[in-house]
Amino acid sequence: MDVCYIIFSPSLNKFYVGITHEPIHNRVKKHNLHQYGKHRFTAKANDWELYLLLQAQSYSHARRMELKIKKMKSAKFIRELKENLVMQSLLIQQTI
Repeated sequence: MDVCYIIFSPSLNKFYVGITHEPIHNRVKKHNLHQYGKHRFTAKANDWELYLLLQAQSYSHARRMELKIKKMKSAKFIRELKENLVMQSLLIQQTI
């Protein structure tokens, strides 16, 4: 299952956008255990929690969603995306 995911750290008050094909609970756990390296962005905290999960048709589709979200450079956009199912559908359709 390929997904684009957004995790949130309350201690940093920051979002992180990523993609994976492994189970999401495993991915979040790895971020919190700093298994991606101690110099990575997510290594700054260990309280990451899943904020939003978007199903993708393929790994490349998930990557296009990730890049579009990152291009926005906006926590406000991410918060609106979570609350607005129409925005989520548009994002998914625009990146197919």
